[in-house]
Amino acid sequence: QVQLVESGGGLAQAGDSLRLSCKASGLSLSNFAIGWFRQAPGNERTFVGYLNRSGRRTAYEDSANGRFSISRDNAENTAYLQMNSLKPEDTGIYFCALDRQPLLGAVARTQGEYDYWGRGTQVTVSS
Repeated sequence: QVQLVESGGGLAQAGDSLRLSCKASGLSLSNFAIGWFRQAPGNERTFVGYLNRSGRRTAYEDSANGRFSISRDNAENTAYLQMNSLKPEDTGIYFCALDRQPLLGAVARTQGEYDYWGRGTQVTVSS
C-alpha cells in the first residue's frame, strides 16, 4: 500500500546539478521526517541528509554540506534532494526514507530509525 518512488537520477559530469524526487503514495508525507541515503558501489548505505517533519531543521553528512539541500512539498507528497557541484564521489544509488516517529530534537542518521524506503535511483558522476 505504501510506496516511495525515487526519480531524477542519471549520468552527470563533475560540477553539474541534479534534483532527485521521492514521490510517496499511501501515506501523508506531512507526518514523516525525511532521510536520504547513498549506497556507493560495493559499499553499505550511508547517511546523506535529513529534514524534519516541520521542514525547519536539516542536517547533512560532511561531504554533502554546502552542496546538497533537502526540501519537501507536502501538498504533492514529494520530497526532494537538490545536489549541486556534483563530484565523482557522489556516485551511488540514492534512497529516500521516511521516519514516522522521530526523536524530538534529534536527527535520524541510521537506517533502522526509518519506517519506509524507496527502491533507489542511480546517480553516476564522471570526472
